[in-house]
Amino acid sequence: MALIESIKIELGTRMPDFELKDPFEKIYKGDQIYGKKGLLVAFTCNHCPYAQAIWPRLIRLAKEAQKLGVNTIGINPNIHPGYPDDAPERMREKIKEWGISFPYLVDETQEIARAFQAQCTPDLYLFDSAHRLVYHGRLDDNWKDEAQVKKQELKEAIENLASGKPIPQKQNPSMGCSIKWRED
Repeated sequence: MALIESIKIELGTRMPDFELKDPFEKIYKGDQIYGKKGLLVAFTCNHCPYAQAIWPRLIRLAKEAQKLGVNTIGINPNIHPGYPDDAPERMREKIKEWGISFPYLVDETQEIARAFQAQCTPDLYLFDSAHRLVYHGRLDDNWKDEAQVKKQELKEAIENLASGKPIPQKQNPSMGCSIKWRED
């Protein structure tokens, strides 16, 4: 597993439009799944140990965020024959096993990951109600051990967004496994 960090993307960047299916074939359009205050987009997958480590926290945070008017979606860009654990049928299993309550979408062509400039799993983006990027960074300060977390950066950004407070401009990159790009 190649460890890589998310890249710096200018805050205020508009969210790319997209239309993706979940592994049950339901179609979602990016501009239609926003909450009143915004949208959290998580590029993630099933197999990466970094993604696996934060899935429980992400699922809990999504429930808290929804109460604050911020919806969440997960997008799996690792639809690659070399990574069968990330295939749509395995996504269906993980949705049930992990109790994922938000849409977990299939980026079959990897075009959406490229449009967002996603680099790793997880790669986390928070957009405001105007579809502008306000946070692009890590979930918290200890991906490996939740008991050691001292600062929940993404949660703070969501709470600030929901309450109209400024979101810190200094944002630490997310890190995880590199996206498994297919060679076309």
